[in-house]
Amino acid sequence: MTEATEPVDAIVFAGASLAPFFLNDPRTGDAADAFAALAELDVAAAAAQWPFAGDEVAAVEGALAAMKEGLAAGADHDDVVWEYRRLFVGPGHLPAPPWGSVYTDRECVVFGESTLALRAWMRAVGVERLADERTPEDHIGLMLALLSFLAAERPELVDDYLRDHLLTWAPHYLEALEEAAEQPFYAGLARLTRLTLAGLQRERGLTVELPRFYR
Repeated sequence: MTEATEPVDAIVFAGASLAPFFLNDPRTGDAADAFAALAELDVAAAAAQWPFAGDEVAAVEGALAAMKEGLAAGADHDDVVWEYRRLFVGPGHLPAPPWGSVYTDRECVVFGESTLALRAWMRAVGVERLADERTPEDHIGLMLALLSFLAAERPELVDDYLRDHLLTWAPHYLEALEEAAEQPFYAGLARLTRLTLAGLQRERGLTVELPRFYR
């Protein structure tokens, strides 16, 4: 992990660094290099360079330390793999589902109103989907990846995207994820992502109107 000094580059870095851990099974996914880099991380140095940490460097360091601790036995260890599947895949009840509409839609369903609003916004501004049609656009990993893409390719859209689509629900979800996580890697990931988004909101001076949460 390297320092990102320019504001837009910092957003690209943050989104691209966090998204793979939400999207990829540690054993069968495509993020082996990201997991390996995290397992070998110099935690103090990374925390000092982490974008949007502000006055929360100590908290960021704690989150990174938890993530590294969680990978001490390897990313393909059963404890890490089964925790990912419990939190993000199933089968069965997910304690903290990773889709925005589950929290903001009255029926607590995927492909709810907030998903459709995000889809309509993407269509209106000419942004292509990052996944297949079966995957809701408001998956936290996809939305972090989209944040990185927008910062790199369409920076004029970043504030609208954050204010109207990502920051409306992600902090609420990430608190639920941290509480639900039983393995330090994913508890640390939730905390690091929440701290990063909070710092990004502060840095860009965004006021976010929160919806009613139904979960």
